[in-house]
Amino acid sequence: MTTATERFREARDFLLQHREDYAIAYEGFAWPRPDAFNWALDWFDVIADGNDRTALHIVEEDGLETRLSFAELSARSNRVANALRERGVAAGDRILVMLGNQAELWETALAAMKLRAVVIPATPLLGPADLRDRVERGRVRHAIVRAADTGKFAEVPGGYTRVVVGGAADGWQPYETAYDATDAFTPDGPTRADDPLMLYFTSGTTARPKLVEHTHTSYPVGHLTTMYWIGLKPGDVHLNISSPGWAKHAWSNLFAPWNAEATVFLHNYTRFDPARLMAEMDRAGVTTFCAPPTVWRMLIQADLTQLCTPPREVVAAGEPLNPEVIEQVRRAWGVTVRDGFGQTETAVQVANSPGQPLKTGSMGRPSPGYRVELLDPVTGAPGAEEGEIALDLSVRPVGLMTGYHGDPDRTAEAMGGGYYRTGDIGSRDADGYLTYVGRADDVFKASDYKISPFELESALLEHDAVAEAAVVPAPDELRLAVPKAYVVLADGWEPGPDSAKVLFEHSRQVLAPYKRVRRLEFGELPKTVSGKIRRIELREATAAGSADEYREEDFR
Repeated sequence: MTTATERFREARDFLLQHREDYAIAYEGFAWPRPDAFNWALDWFDVIADGNDRTALHIVEEDGLETRLSFAELSARSNRVANALRERGVAAGDRILVMLGNQAELWETALAAMKLRAVVIPATPLLGPADLRDRVERGRVRHAIVRAADTGKFAEVPGGYTRVVVGGAADGWQPYETAYDATDAFTPDGPTRADDPLMLYFTSGTTARPKLVEHTHTSYPVGHLTTMYWIGLKPGDVHLNISSPGWAKHAWSNLFAPWNAEATVFLHNYTRFDPARLMAEMDRAGVTTFCAPPTVWRMLIQADLTQLCTPPREVVAAGEPLNPEVIEQVRRAWGVTVRDGFGQTETAVQVANSPGQPLKTGSMGRPSPGYRVELLDPVTGAPGAEEGEIALDLSVRPVGLMTGYHGDPDRTAEAMGGGYYRTGDIGSRDADGYLTYVGRADDVFKASDYKISPFELESALLEHDAVAEAAVVPAPDELRLAVPKAYVVLADGWEPGPDSAKVLFEHSRQVLAPYKRVRRLEFGELPKTVSGKIRRIELREATAAGSADEYREEDFR
């Protein structure tokens, strides 16, 4: 009889075998769909048995290092699981985990899985108001928090167990005593594949954060295709720059690399230093690298040739990466940054997979295991050349959330009509490549022409003066709306009329007349704690008007 572990390995090995043959991988991949599965027990502990290879390597800003093997992490997570069980953690309990990139984060994640507890990841950037929302709506029964953040919980009422990591605090139990527990762990029951595993609060760019529920298969098994997109192989050293508490951290700092039996490498820093990062990448032998667009845009401001041995595979996720950034990395490192598209609600749905022809601006083709449709914006019918990106639920992908926890109406809206609707707009070409257009609520019309903010932002980023840009509609009596750009200038450029004139001229040179940037303002971009631009704030500020705005007609 084939076990759940064996089915998982067979699916994993199929993707590894065909990692550069998209047609075979897409047509031949079948999701393992076990009735019972616990990734920590049935996969991690299996590959960790007697395995002294490094599973986790963390380098601190002061040079201190932590290295833990697969076998050590298996044993340590057993101890933590036993200690948490003694402290009252039971199957189904909600644990809010608010830790940084530290070994205890990975130990806790594995331990919680083994106990069948439900993890609510929380970034240390959260304040008391956000934490109250998470504790209340998440029905938190336990909190595991680093010492520096325990003070925030003085304003967060509730009868939850409090565990502190890396220090002492009144009313908090020390995490470190867990290491005194036995490393022999016995589960208290089987783990059903559809048992809840994680509850993620989304970043909330426009509204109150949604609560996304994932199971013991939707993320652990679902991220087999994330492993495939990144191009991970056994023995790789993978660096992913992402804040703990957000879905991408679980994507690329937990499930995808350990699905591949690769090493997770982290470099902790308080201020981003591209030269130091590249030095650590060389020293650690990083072979695969993932970073959000913000980091890529900062990296290209530095001398990329400082990296002596570039990674074999480089990818970007979180928001679409602009073509100019991709080209600069290609010139310096000889590798191409490959985009992927996914959400907190899913694993990677669409991606440029290893070894495939890339098309400028395209985010690639559907991932193995996903049937992606574009729904007509008027009729809702599939098959549109441009429309809302949606997943066909007639063959439900494993890497899709259960739904929005505690919100059946929102779940029904997202899953209605046989499709999971992403809320993102894309277009598809004759070869099946998909190009990101924008969020459905970000795309706007000017003079009856549809405008994709992403396209205009990419054009602006081609100019050396621009470090970051965001485009929103500005009210206009004649055209209804015109594109307005908010720009963060690169080093060496100063905000003022001279810079505005240069960028308006650049806009006229590279954009069709109906797409040209007509208004411009300099300043920092408002962002969520996960780093996504809060366009709703920019739209509101634009509607209110600003004395700091420059208009194209003033420079003719």
